[in-house]
Amino acid sequence: MSTKILGLRTVGYKVSNLEKAKAWYTEAFGTAAYFEEPYYIGFNIGSYELGLMPDESTKGDSVVAMWGVEDVHAQYNRFIALGATGHEKPQDVGGYVIVASVKDPWGNVIGLIYNPHFKL
Repeated sequence: MSTKILGLRTVGYKVSNLEKAKAWYTEAFGTAAYFEEPYYIGFNIGSYELGLMPDESTKGDSVVAMWGVEDVHAQYNRFIALGATGHEKPQDVGGYVIVASVKDPWGNVIGLIYNPHFKL
């Protein structure tokens, strides 16, 4: 059986202030947006899409997209210094895989992962 699911393409974060979020994500991820409209701002992060969408609604923690990094501890601390809040501190989950998560200033969960076994 073949699947129609092709893998992760886009992670969307809903934010209450699109312009402030654009500035924060530009700094946090170290890249400028490549697409900007009043309804969506898109970033290319390692060939994956990070999208910002305006929304005033309340968010939950039910979905976490894990963004690959070389040093989870350093990136966790850098995100905190940029105004994120800690969600889950860095932890080794076995097999040399380290994960953590923070919340951006709009309450979205950003997962960080170092996984030496995952190669694109």
